Amino acid sequence: MLLKIGSVGDDVKKLQTKLKTTSDGSFGPGTEKLVKEWQTKNGLTADGIVGDGTWNKMFPKVIKEDVVIPTGSGFKLDKLKGHIPESVIAQIPDTAKKFNITNPLRLAHFLAQCGHESGGFKAVSENVNYSADGLKKIFPKYFPGNLAESYARNPEKIASKVYGGRMGNGDESTKEGYKFRGRGYIQLTGKSNYTNFAKFIGEDTVSNPDLVATKYPLASAAFFFDSNKLWSICDKGADDATVTAVTKRVNGGTIGLTDRIKHFKEYYNLLK
Repeated sequence: MLLKIGSVGDDVKKLQTKLKTTSDGSFGPGTEKLVKEWQTKNGLTADGIVGDGTWNKMFPKVIKEDVVIPTGSGFKLDKLKGHIPESVIAQIPDTAKKFNITNPLRLAHFLAQCGHESGGFKAVSENVNYSADGLKKIFPKYFPGNLAESYARNPEKIASKVYGGRMGNGDESTKEGYKFRGRGYIQLTGKSNYTNFAKFIGEDTVSNPDLVATKYPLASAAFFFDSNKLWSICDKGADDATVTAVTKRVNGGTIGLTDRIKHFKEYYNLLK
């Protein structure tokens, strides 16, 4: 690591954010001055250059908590009572064991995302009951012209068309798009994903996809995290930037980021 006058890029932006100045990604005299002030306050040589010593002191590495999770213990789950439904808390020990949720940092990131995606752990099945206007707005490429009118308020037809012929589903006529619509706290979607989840969990969620919503809403979400290697992102820390990075992988953008950050901090402070 070596940042100095003339350096540009994301690391400079991260540095500038830490120094509470404009994050334009360009290391100029103003940034150098703030670096020198920070170095002085923290007992470092005030040369205005960010090498490994300065960087590591500014951004200490997160030490992973090596916690083995025996069933029913390992986390302060009682602290979560009143913050998330007890039915969710009951699923945590087994889910943690199966899906490599080995410390409070990972669990807090995971729960924050699950909570937001499911509207506070309430939605376990995708709502595809759209009006004609909703279809035109959300799925414009699937409903050109006046086609939306003939699909409006018919969830089976809508999901069969939108999800048909992809994610392992047969074409629209098979209705597999509806059969394998999103379920669980982080919407497991598509026959291929249901098939892979069934192989892992040891239960036939292809023949009975409603199991994902009724029995495995949390486990299916953890399967998504594990399959998409999200734990390595969670391990980067408890800062807003890490929550943002996780959110982008889960959501594809940053919708609801403020709420996700709020709940991450809430759960992490309770669990750590």
